[in-house]
Amino acid sequence: MNVQSEMSMPMSLIVRLLQALLLLTALWLLARLFERRQLYYPVRTYEFTPANAGLSFQDVDYVAEDGCRLHGWWIPHPRARGAIIIFHGNAGNIGDRVWIAKDLHGLECDVFLAGYRGYGRSRGFPSERGFRRDARAAYEVVRAFYNHAETPPVILYGRSLGAAVALELATRQPVRGLIMESPFSSTVAMGELLFPWLPVRWIVRDRYDNLSRVPAYQGPLLIAHSRDDALVPSAMGRELFAAAHEPKTFVELEGDHNSGGWDRTPAYWQALNTFIHRHLDPPSAE
Repeated sequence: MNVQSEMSMPMSLIVRLLQALLLLTALWLLARLFERRQLYYPVRTYEFTPANAGLSFQDVDYVAEDGCRLHGWWIPHPRARGAIIIFHGNAGNIGDRVWIAKDLHGLECDVFLAGYRGYGRSRGFPSERGFRRDARAAYEVVRAFYNHAETPPVILYGRSLGAAVALELATRQPVRGLIMESPFSSTVAMGELLFPWLPVRWIVRDRYDNLSRVPAYQGPLLIAHSRDDALVPSAMGRELFAAAHEPKTFVELEGDHNSGGWDRTPAYWQALNTFIHRHLDPPSAE
């Protein structure tokens, strides 16, 4: 009997360990699924193209460093002073941003609407690590249009989640300026705000930690955020602005998270116009 008891105890322990492992694996998978459902809202079909906004454009199929195939739109300007790369928010796809592209194109700029993996015609699945790769690939596309210049005349425009993507790229590659519209401090901070009863810091893997990253950016910065933004508090934009280096400008918008922009805040359009023309103008000859 003693022999049987000694043999059965280890087997029982192994079963319990396996059950615990299965439970932890299930919880981990549920956490990943919950995070993905809350953070990414990709749409595969394009409702609009630049042609709907009266813009001539070029389809660009390109590849990220990990082999993921991406799709974007290059919108050239005949008298371009430089280029703007647009990184959109977490929902929809580049087709929903052609009107933004039209306005920025009107400031005598080439515009590249950069695709994210899992969105539109781009393959793959969304993730912070993947989006960083997508941003670097978009930058290389623009470099190619500027004869592979080491420091192409580029300004990055990012909105909401796209502001985090743009910021990360701006700390890695030389750019003339960075525009962050309606940015959050981090997805952890957003999660704690929206789901205060959850252990967010243990769940969130894609952190997009703008607050710790913004001091690493040394170039010109324009942050715009609405005091009426009920999703991403304006205090987050102010916090990022306080942590950033000069030269920097903050513009207070009107409207909620999805409607706040230069169409409702003329001062923002003026600041944007000044920012782009100042930093994309070629240096004067001495």
